[in-house]
Amino acid sequence: MNDWPEGWSGDNRGSGYGRGSASARPESARVMRQVRRGATPPPGPGPSAPPYGAGVPQQPSYTDGQGYGGDGYDSGYNTGQVYGGSGGGHGPGGQAQGRPAPNWRRRIKWTAITVVTVLVVTTVSTYFWADSKLNREVDLSKVIDRPEAGEGTNYLIVGSDSREGMSKDEMKDLHTGYAEGKRTDSMMILHTGDNGSTLISLPRDSDVEIPSFVGSESGKKYPSTGRRTKLNAAYAEDGPELLVRTVEYNTGLRLDHYVEIGFGGFANIVDAVGGVEIDIPQDIKDKKSGADLKKGKQTLNGQEALAFVRTRYALAGSDLDRTKNQQKFLSALASQVATPSTVLNPFRLYPTMGAGLDSLIVDKDMGLFDLASMFWAMKSVSGGDGTSMNMPISGSVGGNLKWDDAKVKKLVQELKNDEKVTVSGN
Repeated sequence: MNDWPEGWSGDNRGSGYGRGSASARPESARVMRQVRRGATPPPGPGPSAPPYGAGVPQQPSYTDGQGYGGDGYDSGYNTGQVYGGSGGGHGPGGQAQGRPAPNWRRRIKWTAITVVTVLVVTTVSTYFWADSKLNREVDLSKVIDRPEAGEGTNYLIVGSDSREGMSKDEMKDLHTGYAEGKRTDSMMILHTGDNGSTLISLPRDSDVEIPSFVGSESGKKYPSTGRRTKLNAAYAEDGPELLVRTVEYNTGLRLDHYVEIGFGGFANIVDAVGGVEIDIPQDIKDKKSGADLKKGKQTLNGQEALAFVRTRYALAGSDLDRTKNQQKFLSALASQVATPSTVLNPFRLYPTMGAGLDSLIVDKDMGLFDLASMFWAMKSVSGGDGTSMNMPISGSVGGNLKWDDAKVKKLVQELKNDEKVTVSGN
């Protein structure tokens, strides 16, 4: 005969839920008898308790949550508690007890540490990636009889007509022609210092003397013969080292760094930065450069930009007017590269850096910080904080442009002393 109350079986006995069992599982919800709060009901006959079998203790009835005998036993049912739960948000002593408040100071600290760590790792990785892409091919230690260094930093910036890496279709689209080798298409001296930046164009047809020099490949010394020729002939004869030697000899100004870019690289940089906005002073149409541009403010893509800086036959001042356009465009390009929309946008920054670094040729001592300083200096020129000019010209000799010796001497002295330039160019 089953001695357990109706609805109970032997399987229920082993669980022990709700009777101090060591099991961590909560007791299943079940319908509880309604407990009446308030005063103790008067004694009297009540409904008889169900029979209990041997070994089953008499269960206490509850009044005000207390069992008979006042032993303080409380199953928790009278407060709506469920074993294993939060206790209705109440802890010992009846005090409210919720989820611990988040430690915001700790969270902010670790978030800041994580962000800083990511930025540092990204910056360091970008630096080494960019540094590895610089083509340090020019050895200025091969340049002999150099002038003494002055104040500030002087860069020789060269645009060559190199077609290296370009396909025939690209040469056709960019109107570069198919000539082999490379020659200088533009040359500029950029001086940076405490009194602003100065950008000076050296016309390719400048009349200069080729001095004695040591061959960059042969190591053989070639004595001076007093030969005078166009400035761009120095580059064609023995490359960047002889060009640096010739500029230093004819100006007396020591050049600290050398930077060169070819046709294809120039166009790629412009396209990578999303085009460059510039105000063109006049309509330009030139079959040789491929320029077909209207007067006014507009954004030039790589092909249009290359045509613009190469045009000289459609300009009244020929090479002198072309050098002014080159200065204007390079300053605008530097300003475009240095904008937040480029620097803070990795989808634009990395393609721009990749296009530029792949196509630049620099001297062996050039670092990324030197390159960045050069771009910021060029940006300051376009922003009005610097000076742009042509090398002072006094006339022509045999079709070559002759420099104004007195003005050039004063200009170089001001640059050496890092003084504000007062000399005007053409």
